[in-house]
Amino acid sequence: MKKLATVLGVLSLAGLLASCSSGIDEATKKAEADASTAQAASTAAQSSAQQAQAAAQKADADATSAEDSARRAKDAADRVEAAFRTSVTK
Repeated sequence: MKKLATVLGVLSLAGLLASCSSGIDEATKKAEADASTAQAASTAAQSSAQQAQAAAQKADADATSAEDSARRAKDAADRVEAAFRTSVTK
């Protein structure tokens, strides 16, 4: 009877370890898959950030160009106005 209880105890312990081991394997696989997903998301976010930075730099350059164009147009209008005033006063 004592041997039977010992054998049952050992078998129970072996079964418990086997079930825990498969649970650990599944958890490890899920963690690895989650880590891969997180890494892919991080890479995508980094790429998006680089694209946003490039777009911001282009927008800044375009704004500077527009300001220069507006300044040149104002200067041309001032010259036309001055020429008109000169022609009217003659």
